Amino acid sequence: MSEDSNPVESGLHFYDYWRVIQSRKEIVLAILLLSVVMAGVYTFSLDPEYMAQARILVREDALDVPVFEREYTGGWNPYFLRTQFELIKSRPILYKVAENLRLAEIWGERYRPDKLPLSKDDVYELLNRSLEVDQSRDTSLIAIRVRSKFPEEAANIANMVAEVYRDQRLTVKRNELRRALDAVRAELDKQRQRVAEKEAEVERLRKELGVAMVGSSIPGAAYRVDKLRLQQLEADRIAARVDMLYRKARLEQLESMTPEELMESASLVVQDTEVATIRRQLVDTDIQLRLLLQTYAENHPDVLRLKAARDELQQKMNNALNGLKRGLRADYEVALARYEALDNELKAAREADIAAEGEKYLPFAKAERELQLERNILEVLEARVRQEAIKLEVPSTPVELVDPAEPPTRPIGPRHVLNITLGLILGLIGGIGVAFFLEYLDTSIKTVDDIERYLGLPVIGIIPQKVRAMIVDGPDCSYAEAYRVLRTNLLFANKGVPGGAFAVVSGGVGEGKSTTLFNLAYVCATMGDKVLIVDSDLRRPVLHTILGMPNRFGLTNVLMRDVPIEETIKPVPNVPNLHFLPSGKLPRASAGILNSQRMRELIKNLKARYDYVFFDSPPVIGVSDASILASEVDGVLLVVQYRKYPRLLSLRAKRMIENVGGRIIGVVLNNINVLRDDYYYYYHSYYSSYYYQPNVTSPEGAQEKAEPARTT
Repeated sequence: MSEDSNPVESGLHFYDYWRVIQSRKEIVLAILLLSVVMAGVYTFSLDPEYMAQARILVREDALDVPVFEREYTGGWNPYFLRTQFELIKSRPILYKVAENLRLAEIWGERYRPDKLPLSKDDVYELLNRSLEVDQSRDTSLIAIRVRSKFPEEAANIANMVAEVYRDQRLTVKRNELRRALDAVRAELDKQRQRVAEKEAEVERLRKELGVAMVGSSIPGAAYRVDKLRLQQLEADRIAARVDMLYRKARLEQLESMTPEELMESASLVVQDTEVATIRRQLVDTDIQLRLLLQTYAENHPDVLRLKAARDELQQKMNNALNGLKRGLRADYEVALARYEALDNELKAAREADIAAEGEKYLPFAKAERELQLERNILEVLEARVRQEAIKLEVPSTPVELVDPAEPPTRPIGPRHVLNITLGLILGLIGGIGVAFFLEYLDTSIKTVDDIERYLGLPVIGIIPQKVRAMIVDGPDCSYAEAYRVLRTNLLFANKGVPGGAFAVVSGGVGEGKSTTLFNLAYVCATMGDKVLIVDSDLRRPVLHTILGMPNRFGLTNVLMRDVPIEETIKPVPNVPNLHFLPSGKLPRASAGILNSQRMRELIKNLKARYDYVFFDSPPVIGVSDASILASEVDGVLLVVQYRKYPRLLSLRAKRMIENVGGRIIGVVLNNINVLRDDYYYYYHSYYSSYYYQPNVTSPEGAQEKAEPARTT
């Protein structure tokens, strides 16, 4: 059967992980305990640490009294505050703090063996590590926290950092203002000189070109006469155009109205009192007519008189509206003619000005523009100098100490519970990690599933740890039931055929095959079977020591035909139905002593005399005797010790037995530590408790109640 022939579940259950931890709980607990002890020793070896906090209100640079509108600053700025965090922890600030508090001398005497002052860099590193700067959420408040083993020192450092930072902000800002003011004043003097030069140049050109100027004596406020005339003409033309367009729009609006609409809006559009009077009379006449019609008929004299009066008023209104339209049209034509006349006059004046501009006025205008530009720059510089001089004198408070630090009364560290808890957690994680790592490195057989998965063989027996030969502990010992289950499963695995010759082999040395063989034979004998134990491990025989019997003559003598088989087989004392064939002394010329033909004849002879014949075989790997036995007996029991050898060794043993034609009945998983593995603990305790019921009085009763182990 190949290694992959058995389909098994590939998924892992939580119980599989718990089994790993349970099986290596000593390592997990050792690492856990070590971690907790180390955390406790480290925590209790630390000195108490205190923290003092000072809070400051930080603003952007602005005057306390807003003299100028441009001094308005924005609200909360996270980038500005983040910058201030770095400035508070900068070297200039911390150097000044160390100097004011004489920290180099104090800390040098405290920490250095020679009591010499610390260097500036060392003081800065210590101070920077003990300083924390944080911001109150969504505010401009900054908390300055200082850690120290001395509460008063922590409070003094926190307050000093706040004071030095405040003074530094004020000093830096005032120094910047002074430097800027000096630079602007120097530039102002140069600008005044340039303005004087430009004024002299403009005056010279005015005299040379004969440019006539009118206006005030204020520099830059005089105007050229021709330019004033052009400006006046342009203003008149614009006013005439506006008036013309207004009259045109009014005329077009009235002409587009119906007579009724015109009568309604004429008084509002043109404010004609005559039209308004006629309209009121018409309204009054209509009201009187409606009242009379409610009392009299259409042909009543009073009704006819009012209708005639209304027709006359309507005729007057029509005449008035027609006259109004004619008047507005004439008014529009006059305004149009005035606009056209001013437009023609302005065009002629512009042409004359353009002709003279290039010859006489262009150099003068250029010089005048340059003069005006220089004067504007001068005005700006003078205003700036005055503004900055005022700023320098007005007080500014960019930093305010809101909450001074006070010496703390309780230490913040070390946190004993937290550190030990962290040590507990880390130790648990580390222990579990080491357990899983060791489990990953361990490729030995650990479970029944491992045997079924990697060997593809059924497990017919599970033997606990600390098992001795049952000849010492008797048939009622705690582990006897495991061998009874093994006997039952052996019978079932042999297709229900009782008896036969079986070899008990293992892949490596020390896997417990000899003890397993003897206890199985012992159980079979106590159940009434006639059993023979053959110690066929010729190189390292151990069964005679278990039984306390001599090993002078045995299997080797029988195979060499030196002694009859009847003289070598001895009954086991105090165990009915159990006989023993020792291995005998291995001769020097041992090659081929386990000859297949001889062994076949011997096995046939022994099977005729006994119900069960069990051969104790040497390890199958490295010794050929086991392969010969495996090929001749009815079945082979492969003993695999729990967590001893890599599973490849057991797989190799299985293949070697199959290669020589041996028939492997099943695997006996031996030496299981039931206290470390929950799976086997419950398995073993189930059969033990089931066997030792109060009403059970004999091993036979126990055998009847025992259920066979699972076979595959």
